[in-house]
Amino acid sequence: MTSARLPLFPLNTVLFPGLVMPLNVFEQRYRSLMRDLSALPEDAPRRFGVIAIRDGHEVAPSAAGLPDTVTRPDPGPTAGFGPDPAKSFYAVGCVADAATIREQEDGTFEVLATGTTRFELVSVDSSGPYLTAEVKELEEEQGEGAGALASGVVRAFRMYQKRLAGARERTLANEQDLPGEPSVLSYLVAAAAVLDTPAKQRLLQAPDTASRLADELKLLRAESAVIGKLPSLPAVDLTRGPTSPN
Repeated sequence: MTSARLPLFPLNTVLFPGLVMPLNVFEQRYRSLMRDLSALPEDAPRRFGVIAIRDGHEVAPSAAGLPDTVTRPDPGPTAGFGPDPAKSFYAVGCVADAATIREQEDGTFEVLATGTTRFELVSVDSSGPYLTAEVKELEEEQGEGAGALASGVVRAFRMYQKRLAGARERTLANEQDLPGEPSVLSYLVAAAAVLDTPAKQRLLQAPDTASRLADELKLLRAESAVIGKLPSLPAVDLTRGPTSPN
C-alpha cells in the first residue's frame, strides 16, 4: 500500500471509485481547500480525500446543493467532529480528483470531482485551515469468482431498478448497458442502490471485488423482495437523490 497525505473532505455520503460527485462548497474551511487546489500548477492533480462521517455532523447544513443563507461563525477545521476527528469518520474513504473548480461571485465554489482509488485513514491533522490526513491507498483485488458473481449482480440490479421504477414494462437493458468489468460494476451498483450510509460504507470497504459483489447480490435480492410486497411504495422518488450539500 502506498502512503500519502491528502486534504480531507468529510461528507454525510460515500464516494466510490469511478463515480462523479458534484459539490457546492461554502464553508470557509473547504473554501480554503478549494483555493489551495486551484492554485496548483495546471498539470498537477487536484486530489483530496472524501471520507464518510460516522459520528458527528457537518457544520452549516443547507438545502440540497445550496449554501445556507443563515449567518454562522466560521467553523474551524474540527468543528462538528469533536476533539479527535478521526473517531468521527469511517476508516476507509475514496480519493477524489477535482476535474473542475469554479469560484462563484459570492466566494463559494462549484466543484465536479471523480472518485479514483480507495484509501485507509491512518491519522488526521487539524493544525491547518482544513483537515489533512495520512492515508494508505488500497489496491482493488478481484477475489475468487468475481466474474460469475458479476453476471448475477447484473440480473439482480436490473430487477431491482425495475421494481424501484414501479415495475414498468421496459427493462434497464433498453436504457443503458452495465459495465462488464466486475470491479467497475460493483462500484456502480453500490453507488446507485438506495442504501443508507453504513450499508454503502460496508460495500466501499469490502476486502475485494468478489466480496462486494456477493454482498450486493444479497442486498439487491432482499430489497427487490421487500419492494415487490409494497406496490404502493413511491419508489420513483427514491431514485432522485440531491447533490451533496457541504
